[in-house]
Amino acid sequence: MSAAFGDRLACVFDACGPLCLGIDPHPHLLASWGLPDSADGARQFGLRTVDAANGAVGIVKPQVAFFERFGSAGYAALEDVLAAARAAQLLVIADVKRGEIGSSMRGYASAWLTPGSPLEADAVTLNPYLGVESLSETFDTARQNGKGAFVLAATSNPEAATLQSSVTSSGTTVASDIVSGVSKRNAENLEQRLGDIGIVAGATLELSTFGIDTNTTFDPILPVLAPGFGYQGARVGDASRIYGQLSPGVIVSESRSILSAGPDDIARVAAQRATEVRESIV
Repeated sequence: MSAAFGDRLACVFDACGPLCLGIDPHPHLLASWGLPDSADGARQFGLRTVDAANGAVGIVKPQVAFFERFGSAGYAALEDVLAAARAAQLLVIADVKRGEIGSSMRGYASAWLTPGSPLEADAVTLNPYLGVESLSETFDTARQNGKGAFVLAATSNPEAATLQSSVTSSGTTVASDIVSGVSKRNAENLEQRLGDIGIVAGATLELSTFGIDTNTTFDPILPVLAPGFGYQGARVGDASRIYGQLSPGVIVSESRSILSAGPDDIARVAAQRATEVRESIV
């Protein structure tokens, strides 16, 4: 088994900083890159993005939906991109947002978190709205294989706020309960600096309105996959204000703000942005 995901994430933070480069082959980005809106276009886009990240950015996050739209050919393209990212020793977070129960969830965990699988990633995003405990076997599979997971807690789409900020019978919010459940799993491995299981919490949100207390510290540190920087408007210099005591675990996720540089300039922009983020995050 490889080293624990949290330990590998900590090494990436130390070596490259917390920038995560999304691999999102939107149709308009494929067009601007001079690529066809096809599985092969998505493959070329992904491989070029991996090349640009290599040596500058330590984490990449393929958005699976933009490959899946091309069916089996899209998944074959994604497999090539994942293999290239692994070969470049990048930490790969597959943005799949899976959430199921029982054998179905075991199937997803096997596909994405098993070493040697064609879709092998280092971590996945998970949807907890069938209950955080429904993900327990996935958390176990991740830990057994040195993998990780990021559970949706506070997302920026307006439709989510009603559910995520709802108060449960225990008097806490749904988002807060998700954070609590994830942190309890991480507390099973107190020898780690960073936990293996994290949350997704958008940088454009006021987290207190979701019941997430940013004055709380966690041991080990709670990883936070943080979309919303760059194109969506959040400033990386505000990360400490947005996330408070959660800041040491923040992964700054950016996609279009870097990808829009195009194939000829993405490597320079990615390296420049990685330096800016590393210098800005305390």
